[in-house]
Amino acid sequence: MTAQTLLNALEHCGMVEIDGLHAFEFALDEDDTLHIECIDGREAKHWQFTPAQVAQATFDETLQSWLIVGYASDTKTSGEHRLVCLGDVVSSSDDEDDNNENA
Repeated sequence: MTAQTLLNALEHCGMVEIDGLHAFEFALDEDDTLHIECIDGREAKHWQFTPAQVAQATFDETLQSWLIVGYASDTKTSGEHRLVCLGDVVSSSDDEDDNNENA
């Protein structure tokens, strides 16, 4: 089942892939602006999406990814980006329960 909004999908994922690059660092700041950072080789890359851009993101059923327009600070350009939400967030209490069961 697909999340109805990108914001909802981001709340339930542990990692994102943007334009084919895996990014473990992504967060919404106090203004709900989405920031994504990753390392491509030795180069740091950063993307920034406003709350309106996140709200306007559309889900591509065929490619199971989100299309979002935003700003890439490394190239200093705006454009369309493909975002994939990967992995569910796992709570630490679930990990502890699993460890206790295996003891």
